Amino acid sequence: MLPPELRDVLVAGTIVAFVVDDLDAEQERLRAEGVEPSLPIREEPWGERLLLVTDPNGVVYELAEWAGPPFGR
Repeated sequence: MLPPELRDVLVAGTIVAFVVDDLDAEQERLRAEGVEPSLPIREEPWGERLLLVTDPNGVVYELAEWAGPPFGR
């Protein structure tokens, strides 16, 4: 589907982020599908829990869950 000039372009420095309701369940679901996290679940000091997975093209996906209310709420 991609035009020929884009087919061999690899991604660098891109993160696609999704907020999820149950990060632990998402990690288990991904592992059941054979996907190992690039970065297993960790909690940041500001209350964000996240994990990273990387697709074969090098695109990094962040799945995030807030341990407390996100900023601005």
